[in-house]
Amino acid sequence: MGIHLHPLLDIVLRSSAVYVFMIVAFRIFGKRELTQLSIADLVLIVLISNAVQNAMVGENTSLIGGLTAGSVLFILNMTLGFLMFRYKRIRNLVQSVPLTLISNGKIVEQHMKEALITEDELCAAVREHGVESYKEVSLAILEVDGNISIISGDDKKLVRTQYRRKRKHKTMMDM
Repeated sequence: MGIHLHPLLDIVLRSSAVYVFMIVAFRIFGKRELTQLSIADLVLIVLISNAVQNAMVGENTSLIGGLTAGSVLFILNMTLGFLMFRYKRIRNLVQSVPLTLISNGKIVEQHMKEALITEDELCAAVREHGVESYKEVSLAILEVDGNISIISGDDKKLVRTQYRRKRKHKTMMDM
């Protein structure tokens, strides 16, 4: 004999389990921050959302079932955000830590490997800020939000960029 739960409580428990699984999976598999999404990352997210949909709602494909699952996900996400704000230990479990990519004009190879950033990608980020060479950078840090902060050696001015795996294409507004 199995345990019979109220159908909506079943959705709450299923959705919670999937949410926790996704957080743990992205953390274990080294998912970068959202500002670093590549095409492959986006495809993965779309496919995973499709794959776990039935795990969350089971046979209940009603509007109420879908809204219950969505509400649970929003509540869990808000709760996790609060817990990360309140408790550093939880924040460190869920988020990565800032990584120094360049220190006094020298690339920190170990951190580049950890962040899965190539030297070409780093150099592109440096050039986006009008700095000709990484050797002119005092400090470049991959922040927890996925941005790269750059302090050049000349003016000690902090510049932030969003790290992107793909080069931006010009839009009609840029022309």
